[in-house]
Amino acid sequence: MEDAPKPSVAAIQGLALGGGLELAMGCHARVSTPEAQLGLPELTLGVIPGFGGTQRLPRLVGLPKALEMMLQSKSIKAKEGEKYGLIDAIVSSEDLLKVARVWALEIAERRRPWISSLHRTDKIGSLSEANEILKAARKQVKKIAPNMPQHQACLDSVEEGVKFGGYAGVLKEAKVFKELVLSNTSKGLVHVFFAQRTTSKVPNVTDIGLSPRKIKRVAVIGGGLMGSGIATALILSNTSVILKEIDSNFLQKGLKTIQTNLEGLVKKGSLSQEKMNKALSLVKGALDYSEFKNVDMVIEAVIEKVALKQSIFADIERACPPHCILATNTSTIDLNIVGAKTHSQDRIVGAHFFSPAHVMPLLEIVRTDKTSPQVILDLMTVGKAIKKVPVVVGNCTGFAVNRTFFPYTQGAQLLAHLGVNLFRIDKVVTDFGLPIGPFQLQDLAGYGVALAVKDIYASAFRGRTFETNLVELLVKSGRNGKSNGKGYYIYEKGQKPKPDPSVQAIIEESSRLANAMPGGKPITVSDREVLEMIFFPVVNEACRVMAEGVVVRASDLDIASVLGMSFPRYRGGIVFWADLVGSDYIYAKLKKWTELYGGFFKPCEYLEERAVKRLPLVRTLLVYSSCFGN
Repeated sequence: MEDAPKPSVAAIQGLALGGGLELAMGCHARVSTPEAQLGLPELTLGVIPGFGGTQRLPRLVGLPKALEMMLQSKSIKAKEGEKYGLIDAIVSSEDLLKVARVWALEIAERRRPWISSLHRTDKIGSLSEANEILKAARKQVKKIAPNMPQHQACLDSVEEGVKFGGYAGVLKEAKVFKELVLSNTSKGLVHVFFAQRTTSKVPNVTDIGLSPRKIKRVAVIGGGLMGSGIATALILSNTSVILKEIDSNFLQKGLKTIQTNLEGLVKKGSLSQEKMNKALSLVKGALDYSEFKNVDMVIEAVIEKVALKQSIFADIERACPPHCILATNTSTIDLNIVGAKTHSQDRIVGAHFFSPAHVMPLLEIVRTDKTSPQVILDLMTVGKAIKKVPVVVGNCTGFAVNRTFFPYTQGAQLLAHLGVNLFRIDKVVTDFGLPIGPFQLQDLAGYGVALAVKDIYASAFRGRTFETNLVELLVKSGRNGKSNGKGYYIYEKGQKPKPDPSVQAIIEESSRLANAMPGGKPITVSDREVLEMIFFPVVNEACRVMAEGVVVRASDLDIASVLGMSFPRYRGGIVFWADLVGSDYIYAKLKKWTELYGGFFKPCEYLEERAVKRLPLVRTLLVYSSCFGN
């Protein structure tokens, strides 16, 4: 098209992303409406631009801006595009086609320049300048995307064009694209992309003709870390909130936390001062239930104590109107137990947010056998309004995410009790792609939650938990994680967490009490085995969750693991990754460890069945060789 004897002009309105922008860049000019968005987000799907984008974008906007747009998958508006030379003119939508047609005729008549972007070199700069820019970009990419091949591949294609010309670059780009589109990374990212969109389809909820009701006023009970975070998310979406606490000191503290949350967003530039003030005007404090008579939903977010939650639910059933949704933010407790003292079982639902609630994108919606489809649909709609991804799951201890991942923390603790250095464990996990390891995660969450749910898990999953007094010993020694500056790591303001070697003595004491070490000697394992001993029990529990129908589909568990537990997006989620590894391999390893270390590793029936038949957990996928590497 670019080399054709007839000129072409792109008329852009709305989105010109990926192939749309590449098509426009192949034209001899680009005319746009003001609201148009321009970008090349292909790297988010594990590939690179494949229609000449790696060559034309640097020639139109310059190398630094092009690399920023491609490597960060960052889109820009038309005005910025005009500033950098990507857009030639901005016009109204009414005049768009008329101006574009006239522009094309003027190019044909040589009254405007006939420019083929692939041949331009004026914005590339000298070879030495380009090499320095590419070198710096490669260094940055190694830090931000060490396990993803598409970033370096994108730079390879750009470099080819800089050194040998646009046509050579296009040929390189096409070759690299074909290789990347078949990679596990691309397949994982594409899977997550579609999995996220599938969560909005829930059988017998979204397909039975119901319309969501308007939720105008929400009461949040508890102004702690979770409650204030939930309230923050709601007021940011223009929903009025009543924040209830037991006394004025706790209430003021909760309201202050909401203000601090908003100020943090203003500092980052993601919220204006005007919008912050508007959001704060939507929240009101309360010390009793008198204001609850006009609310559409209540979200209880108090500590994980069964008796307290039951008492609150009995109170709010009396105080709230009959249409009001009664939701709990419990992360662990069975909803039937929470609502045992109420009569409105059809209105009870779990609204499990992840901390910090105004930042983390997942909302786990928990339904019982009695929760009405209308209530589920309403909560899904609220979730989308506050920019969360709602995943509907069944009711059981820990629900989908925390139940699937309870072996994650316990597996790490078991390894530490077997003599593996805890800081090495954290590094192996972060090298795999999680932002922090299991021990640092426990420090950040605080030890209160771990202590509160320990007995609940031990009772619900008898025979397959790892029992240890490690957290109790940590608390006894004056450690409570990040909240008091001392846990497995030392936390000082303005500095990165530092490993605390003195914690090893506490782990050794805990190991002695648990009698976990075979023969009293530390085990020797490779990094790959460390990773497997942490994540294969998680896969095992995921199999139980799927077999019991706790999730609608396996991909819901994948997206929940990515958004709720920060499992690497490019690995496709926990079940997708497990299928890459292979059910027979996972089963064989778990069986071996069961014999060596006990019932924590015992494979479930579902996994055994798939492994014996050499079937994937949910789909036919590729081999194991590259699952742990780049």
